[in-house]
Amino acid sequence: MLDIFISDKHKAATPVWQVRSGEVDGWCASHAGPGAAWVGTSGFKGEAGKVLLLPDGSGGLAGALLGLGDGSDPFLTGALPAALPQGDYRLAGVLHGSAAKAALGFALGTYRFTRYSGGKRDWPRLVLPEGVDGEEVGRIATATFLARDLINTPAADMGPDDLAAAAEGVARAHGATCEIILGDALLDENYPMIHAVGRAAAVAPRLIDMRWGRADAPRVTLVGKGVCFDTGGLDLKPSSAMLLMKKDMGGAACVLALAQLVMEAGLDIRLRVLVPAVENSVSGNAFRPGDVLQSRKGVTVEIGNTDAEGRLVLADALTEADSEAPDLIVDMATLTGAARTALGPDLPPFYTDDETLAAEIAASASATSDPLWRMPLWRPYDSWLESKIADVNHVSDGPFAGSVTAALFLRRFVEKAGAYVHFDIYGWAPKAKPGRPVGGEAQGVRALYDLLKRRYGA
Repeated sequence: MLDIFISDKHKAATPVWQVRSGEVDGWCASHAGPGAAWVGTSGFKGEAGKVLLLPDGSGGLAGALLGLGDGSDPFLTGALPAALPQGDYRLAGVLHGSAAKAALGFALGTYRFTRYSGGKRDWPRLVLPEGVDGEEVGRIATATFLARDLINTPAADMGPDDLAAAAEGVARAHGATCEIILGDALLDENYPMIHAVGRAAAVAPRLIDMRWGRADAPRVTLVGKGVCFDTGGLDLKPSSAMLLMKKDMGGAACVLALAQLVMEAGLDIRLRVLVPAVENSVSGNAFRPGDVLQSRKGVTVEIGNTDAEGRLVLADALTEADSEAPDLIVDMATLTGAARTALGPDLPPFYTDDETLAAEIAASASATSDPLWRMPLWRPYDSWLESKIADVNHVSDGPFAGSVTAALFLRRFVEKAGAYVHFDIYGWAPKAKPGRPVGGEAQGVRALYDLLKRRYGA
């Protein structure tokens, strides 16, 4: 369990009350005294994420109020760690919403990316609310921190080799195997598109292949886009679009975080994780617009734009994932700007043909407050990927439905799996919220973990 939590429910601790906008007067009426008087003096109105420290009349701390606003954000407790003095605290009075989410929000509020800018700090501690599994909350928070750390690390320190080392560390910690197919061996092993995308970089491309769990358990395979930096290739991005491209391995970060959760919880599945780890760079041997690439599946792919490289490396990895006909394939990728245009940075779309799976994902997203939205695999747009010289073009020649056509392209490489879902995530929080600082974010991980727990248990 995280050291910010106290399991002793009888531990003496300073109370923190959660109040929505409109409930402040009622709280003051039932807590007459210096604290209530101070609420009026301060002008506190229960604004979302605002924390008000309450004096006890002798210079000490009697408690604190946490504003919940309209109550729609279950993780506003993430504001508490930075706002409270060191000490022990408990959530008092009526708990609005889920106690487990309140505890998770508190844990998420302790995250700081400190690799380059400072050391660990001491945080206040929270008495776990009644009925909350501190071990489970700790697992989810730790996995979230893993994804955030991987995404936040600049490409100079998170290249394909570093990402592979991180995956090997996760595997080693949980008794999983991890094999790496490196450089020109990708051609020998028939992963031509992974090699083509990554061959221009100084650090060789590779395919990370992790396995865990009993051999005869239900098979679940996770595929994560591991483009550690994306210049756009010869279709070079402008500098403004390149600035955040350290996050283009966000899909890989999220599947590694999810894999860690699965292994720590001991879910009864045969887990496989495939991460094509590359850097899309520019040099004399970079792949070109107009080239035709052979894929692992045997499908020839005309290159319409070298800045749409993620779907190429995913296609080879998905072909391998599909070869074992697993019960479920999940891929996660920071794939298209079109997804952000459609749904913004906080609401990743997902694509699947499986109605049962879609309903389960939606239910898990709601249950975990991990927002996701289903988008259509609209078959009429498949014709937009036609090529005059190859089996398929990997991009359409128009400005519309870029996320949909990317999903349709990937769908061609999955035929045998029991079910398949593609997530077009952003992997980044552009605006700070309590417990969710600006930077890398583990989107979809909590929802998928909940789904896998419901399906496969421990």
